[in-house]
Amino acid sequence: MQSARDIWKRVLGELQVQVSKANYTTWLSDSEGLSYQDSTFVVSVPSVFVAEWLSRRLYPLIRKTLIAIIGQELDVQFSVGNPEQPSFQPSAGQTDGGTSTRAAQHRFNPRYTFDNLVVSDFNRLAYAAAVEVAENPGTAYNPLFIHSSTGQGKTHLLHAIGHLAMHNGLRTAYTTAEQFANEFVAAVRDNQVDKFRSRFRGIHVLLFDDVHFLIDKKQTLQCFFHTFNELYSNNHQIVVTADCPPKDMQSLSSKIKSRLEGGLVIDIQPPDLESRVDILRSKTEKGMAHQFEDVLHLIAEKVCGNVRQLEGALVYLTAQAKLTGTRLSPQTINKLLTCTTRRQGMKVLLQMVADHFNLTIDDLTGKKRDRRTTQARHIAIYLIREEHDCSLTEIGRELGGRNHATILHGYGKIAGELDSNPNLSDHIGEIRKRMNPRRYSKARR
Repeated sequence: MQSARDIWKRVLGELQVQVSKANYTTWLSDSEGLSYQDSTFVVSVPSVFVAEWLSRRLYPLIRKTLIAIIGQELDVQFSVGNPEQPSFQPSAGQTDGGTSTRAAQHRFNPRYTFDNLVVSDFNRLAYAAAVEVAENPGTAYNPLFIHSSTGQGKTHLLHAIGHLAMHNGLRTAYTTAEQFANEFVAAVRDNQVDKFRSRFRGIHVLLFDDVHFLIDKKQTLQCFFHTFNELYSNNHQIVVTADCPPKDMQSLSSKIKSRLEGGLVIDIQPPDLESRVDILRSKTEKGMAHQFEDVLHLIAEKVCGNVRQLEGALVYLTAQAKLTGTRLSPQTINKLLTCTTRRQGMKVLLQMVADHFNLTIDDLTGKKRDRRTTQARHIAIYLIREEHDCSLTEIGRELGGRNHATILHGYGKIAGELDSNPNLSDHIGEIRKRMNPRRYSKARR
């Protein structure tokens, strides 16, 4: 069978003659085929904005082209820095412990290496610790726990560790907490829990992304706890990421918290202005950064949330300039970024609310009306209104096309109950703390 990478190259060849040169260069040229299984084809793209644009504008054409090449019905998903989740067992015929170039490309995103990570004050300690555990696993910092708000580079560091560890001949596995939970549930259903756990026994380095997803999943947490202990007792390296430190995960048992806090816990804060400019320079074509220095500074001043938002803003502005011939003056940048950063902020906040209540974005924007989903939706409305000063119409559009009256009702319900409902206040306080740990931690002291 052809690899996803090779199939996608054929698709790009077809698409190159079906779309304009500008559209191909802007939206498709940097994409890669990541995986193809269970009738789902996953494509890697460089930013959230590119993923959104392709989903809205080119999805039917891309899907039609893929079906014509593969010869069967399938779905297409666009992934931002989230490569296919690997099996924890070696591929057939692989005898080098996962150290071959082919295996490395198969398991980890080729863009996420230490060489192309922008290192500055905001992530310098996390970078140094990540290099150390990749070169000397199971010794100095075990486990290594890295936490930050979304989009600050945690997954990039995990994949960079994976690349270096595999290059050094170590069997290395990356998984998200969501994937771990889904596979564990399937193992319980099929009475194959022992087989599921055995996948990890030969692993030298385990990279576990977004452990906070397991909060309130007691059986899955117990399995994670046993897996953790088994690897740790054999001096195998464990690296875990989350959106908050272990001490703030209220639902975790004390024994799991103590394990996660037993090594080195590192916080990545949002990048400062100088770091944001450095990041934008690194994403600009070589030899071109000096021509756009004023533009890069203006973007860095306007977009101060996270690295992913910076990259998305740069792609968005570059696309506008290419497709419309618009000159990137301060006035046009201000106008364009006000719209896109507000929308990105809403999306990030929706994801945080969904994660907090163990829901999905589709739950919040869809038609589910059970008590838990409705409360989460109302909280999302309230927080978007308070944090981003969006109009009720904008919020309604983001929440599945709901009308002005529905959004106003949701906002009013939370605002009216906030002072008298401690449980509601705790939910909102926790989400705000994850949005901006430094700001809200200081506010509570």
